[in-house]
Amino acid sequence: MKTSIIYNSYSGNTRGIAEQIRKSCGGELIEVKSLEYSSRLTAYTIGCYRAMKEERDRIEPAIIDVSGSDVVVIGTPVWAKKATTAINGAIAALQGCSGKRAVLYATCGNAAGDTLPILARALEAKGMTVTGQFVFTRQDLRDDKKVEALAECANQTGRAL
Repeated sequence: MKTSIIYNSYSGNTRGIAEQIRKSCGGELIEVKSLEYSSRLTAYTIGCYRAMKEERDRIEPAIIDVSGSDVVVIGTPVWAKKATTAINGAIAALQGCSGKRAVLYATCGNAAGDTLPILARALEAKGMTVTGQFVFTRQDLRDDKKVEALAECANQTGRAL
């Protein structure tokens, strides 16, 4: 089973979860970077405003082909209770995703808002089946069992959860 782990991270929290998933399940890490912002300050200020409107960034890599993957795990920080504009760009850049399973996770201070339901709808519109959604608050980042549950969900290929 091949797993693609797609994530965007500014503080390192979302990256840390992605790395733990790869350690547990294997797979390819694909870090999505915005081409829109010149600094962290503009990323947070302008990015949060654009995230509220569910806009997407030009990203690197510009195309993300997951046709060779069985499962796609997507992780995003939460900005203004929405996914980052870079992850919105990543969803738009996905190719070869019809019929694939997806597992979503979000890292946030204390509430993910509409982040995961919005991402799930966008992935389902691309023909994917979302089989798991996980939110990691600041406290959850230290909860190894929650990360293990996410990895287990990603590893359960071919069965409904």
